[in-house]
Amino acid sequence: MQTEYDGLPLKRTWKIWWELIRPHTLTAAFVPVLLGTVIALLEDGVNWLLFAAMMIASILIQAATNLFNEYYDFKRGLDTEESVGIGGGIVRHGMTPRLIMNLALGMYAIALIIGIYICAASSWWLAAVGLVCMLVGYLYTGGPLPISYTPFGELFSGLFMGFLIILIAFFIQTGDVSSTAILIAIPSGILVGLINLSNNLRDHDGDKAHGRKTMPVVMGRKNALTFMAIMFAFSYLWLVGLVLTGNVTAWILLAFLSIPKAMAAIKGFVGKTQPITMVPAMKATAQTNTFFGLLMAIGLFISYLI
Repeated sequence: MQTEYDGLPLKRTWKIWWELIRPHTLTAAFVPVLLGTVIALLEDGVNWLLFAAMMIASILIQAATNLFNEYYDFKRGLDTEESVGIGGGIVRHGMTPRLIMNLALGMYAIALIIGIYICAASSWWLAAVGLVCMLVGYLYTGGPLPISYTPFGELFSGLFMGFLIILIAFFIQTGDVSSTAILIAIPSGILVGLINLSNNLRDHDGDKAHGRKTMPVVMGRKNALTFMAIMFAFSYLWLVGLVLTGNVTAWILLAFLSIPKAMAAIKGFVGKTQPITMVPAMKATAQTNTFFGLLMAIGLFISYLI
């Protein structure tokens, strides 16, 4: 089916729309909300309507951030039909930049409405935090100095789409933020940041050519990969520390079952320079975050049951 938008025919199929929001990145929004809620379950009851609202809002913000990225990368001439890892709505399927921006703003509007409900049911202090998260999502590729052009993309994505999302999901259920929640959120935030690092490793050559100063460009591809391996190791060792200090039970170490994915991610980047050859490693990085978070949540839930 073809429709008209701004005079250009658009071929709208579910596959095109699905690829447009980059579904492989959405686990970075899903897992932190789930994990924060399970941590809250250990200390208090759970309002499942608030959980659902938080989940939807978080996914919408992540999807909108991807659309902003699509829009601004096209506007700055970074995306072409041959680009790897993009939604491709503009350069491959004839969608107008205006449509992409309107979709992103529409998702933000829905997330904002949901956020008002969450604040009304918990605390209006969350409004400021939520607006900052949305602003960071936009400024990642928008604005005069996009965060994605700096070495701090991993820090911002890990902090605002990993660490803080866990704490917000915990807060709306308990009305507080505990030290345990903060400690558990740290490795999850790191792994969300590593998803961003994997994207930047893939885009190293193109980013360098276009003047971007991402972490791999500043550190060098080899050093950035070494940093990724260290952060993977730190995340797993952090869980051991939490168990040894009595903050959580040993059930959280179920997350160690995700180690093969982390190893596959590192091995998948070694010796690779072509973007297309790094796609499996990027997938393994995202899967590490997903499995790590889900297995932690399962371990914590088992602790709750027994």
